[in-house]
Amino acid sequence: MKALKCSIVLFFLLVNVLVQAETLEGKIVKIADGDTLTLLTSTKDQVKIRLAGIDTPERKQPFGNRAKQALAKLAFQKQALIEAETKDRYGRTVGVVFVDDLNVNHELVKQGMAWVYRKYTNDKALYELESRLRKRS
Repeated sequence: MKALKCSIVLFFLLVNVLVQAETLEGKIVKIADGDTLTLLTSTKDQVKIRLAGIDTPERKQPFGNRAKQALAKLAFQKQALIEAETKDRYGRTVGVVFVDDLNVNHELVKQGMAWVYRKYTNDKALYELESRLRKRS
């Protein structure tokens, strides 16, 4: 029985590592809000992406539209690479978005359009970017 429990735990750890290691590529075809977009892959699959480690105002909140516009300017209709980390409770892929060599997640924080989502990240670079921005303000 103990061996079965260990096998089950190892299986789920392996699945988690495999999900974390996934890389997606395609064109950004939709911007839902400041931290959610849709990627169209080469196989014509549409994948909803939630930007990892950051949070932005919702559409109807103050600055929600500005955050959405900032993400659109950085990524809409552009080729992107997504380093997938996990899936969220809504089934969205959570990951880091790269357009060319630009880390879009970091850039949104640098521009002041997003803040670090402390509950869900340990990305030290995001914390440093946010800290620098707060010191300038």
